[in-house]
Amino acid sequence: MSALAKNTAWNLIGQLAPMLAAVFAIPWLIAGMGIDRFGVLTLAWMVLGYFSVFDLGLGRALIVLISEQLGAGRSEEIPRLFWTAIFLMLLLGVVGGAVMWVSSGWLSKDALMIPVNLISETTATFQLLAVSVPIVIVATGLRGVLEAYQRFDLVNLARVPMSVLTYLSPLCILPFSDRLDLVVLSLLAVRVVFFFVSVILVRVVNPELLVRVDWDRRYLRRMLGFGGWMTVTNLVGPFMMYLDRFAIGSMLGMAAVAYYVTPYELVTKLLVVPGALVGVLFPMFASSLIADRIKAVQLFWAGIRWIFIGLFPAILVLCVFAEEGLALWLSEGFAQNSTLVLQWLAVGVLINSLAFVPFGFIQAAGRPDLTAKLHLLELVPYLGLLWSGMTHFGLEGVAIVWTIRVTFDAIAMFVIASTLDDQLKWRFKHIAWLLLALTLLLCGSWLGSLHLRLPYAIIVMLFFGVAGWYFLLLNNERDFIKRCLIISRGSVV
Repeated sequence: MSALAKNTAWNLIGQLAPMLAAVFAIPWLIAGMGIDRFGVLTLAWMVLGYFSVFDLGLGRALIVLISEQLGAGRSEEIPRLFWTAIFLMLLLGVVGGAVMWVSSGWLSKDALMIPVNLISETTATFQLLAVSVPIVIVATGLRGVLEAYQRFDLVNLARVPMSVLTYLSPLCILPFSDRLDLVVLSLLAVRVVFFFVSVILVRVVNPELLVRVDWDRRYLRRMLGFGGWMTVTNLVGPFMMYLDRFAIGSMLGMAAVAYYVTPYELVTKLLVVPGALVGVLFPMFASSLIADRIKAVQLFWAGIRWIFIGLFPAILVLCVFAEEGLALWLSEGFAQNSTLVLQWLAVGVLINSLAFVPFGFIQAAGRPDLTAKLHLLELVPYLGLLWSGMTHFGLEGVAIVWTIRVTFDAIAMFVIASTLDDQLKWRFKHIAWLLLALTLLLCGSWLGSLHLRLPYAIIVMLFFGVAGWYFLLLNNERDFIKRCLIISRGSVV
């Protein structure tokens, strides 16, 4: 329990730190670079942040395969796994970088509406990004090794400075030049340093990996099979995630996009919590499914409990005080158009957060094909429901359809996980808790007066705290929280 909590805390720090750096740096970058140059810089961030998705899932496959070997006590196989994956990822990186280098002129002159005076800078920028592609993809494999060994402290000790410098290093260039290629060169320098730091950290967890260079083509088929299905999920999932805003923009106008995307971006930031937890659980699942399936099941339900306990209070506040919060943060007009959207999306986020656990369990069990096929199955019905919901109910309809989709997705994930292990079937008490939570959220959303909603929220919070402590948490989890409170109280004193 302590390792799970500690590693989750490290992952949360790793995800929250760059958000804070972005909040600080972005206004200064816009003022110093101008809106056009800054727009190209955002594309550079996207490439550096998301090009690792196109490693064909090999980074995720490496975590599973190394975790399995550790769980089975066959650590002598790990160097072969490591180098087989690294060679494949390097090959993919070189091919991807070459494609970007060749396309750099076309991207700058034809594909994007780049001002004439910035075309040469933008071309040089894309060429620098092309050089970075192999580094980014191979670094994903190095991080996968650290995660497989469950060294999330080392992962985030490297990732936090790198993520923060992604936003701050351009600020160091601005006093001397606002040229895009020089700014992106600073980003590339940060990635190179991060790469070599990752190499050193891999040597810390297993020195043999860098001494014994070996590979085994027997692992190629499983890696590519696992990674191929992961790639399907990585492409279809984000496509469905961003489809709604493009549909809104084409049918309801750009103002409607703002009224929808703003609450969406606000409430989905809460998904960093299940993301951080399941990132820790993933290698633990893979290892336990080989060595101790009972432990894997215990970790599964622990993840569900902690996500539910951690997110329900925040979701309750968003649902109950959506109108006042939006009015205070933005404007009365914004609140009038976005309150119901925020409330529906908040309910969907709570349900979606629980699905992170079976999603990670299924993939750790070596069945990413099941999650990929599910997402492909969802795609066409979602398109039809999205059009119907937008046509009949406007923005609220889009939010309702999104919530319906993630609810179906969550139910399907739990059903699939239960086919892999009978102990993962939902019992009546699980369904009762979820239905009670959803009822409390909907009741709080429907109360008209703030004078009613404020005491309602306080009463529900107190009820949830008492009920969660005595009926949701296990004895060892309550003991762990008590120890943490005693330690924190002693440190304050």
